[in-house]
Amino acid sequence: MKQIIRAPSDGAEALVAAYGSLLFRLCCVMLGNQADAEDAVQETMLQYLKKHPSFESPGHEKAWLITVAKNECRDILRFRQRHRQVSLEDWEGVSYDTPDKGILEALMSLPEQYRLVLVLYYVEEYPVKEIAQIIRRTPSAVKMRLQKGRRLLEEIYRKEYL
Repeated sequence: MKQIIRAPSDGAEALVAAYGSLLFRLCCVMLGNQADAEDAVQETMLQYLKKHPSFESPGHEKAWLITVAKNECRDILRFRQRHRQVSLEDWEGVSYDTPDKGILEALMSLPEQYRLVLVLYYVEEYPVKEIAQIIRRTPSAVKMRLQKGRRLLEEIYRKEYL
């Protein structure tokens, strides 16, 4: 028998408290800006509340939310490609300074397939097997993406920031 970990009737507040920052970080990395990341997280939470899913474990619930957030991000990225509105020159005056700015920018420049597995593995500390389930690939494919993603990240970082 499946055990329901958290019913949608528990409210959005509990859901946001449990998973909001994880989903926001993931969406920020995939989308590259805070506003779109907030939209993706909001849509993910709405999907959860509309569908009323039940889960066998907190890990299953978390994986479901990550998958929905990833799909929301892809939808936003597809929309951006079809409806370009803001040029990069409009953002030249905007900057942010953090100690790891170069790494973050290099990570953001990676293709989405590598960016996603690197964030899930290194930031969210998911094991390879769970990442494979989330992105619907084999564990060996995840390992290959991690390997190639690390190599590309190093190349970009060395080229642009060293």
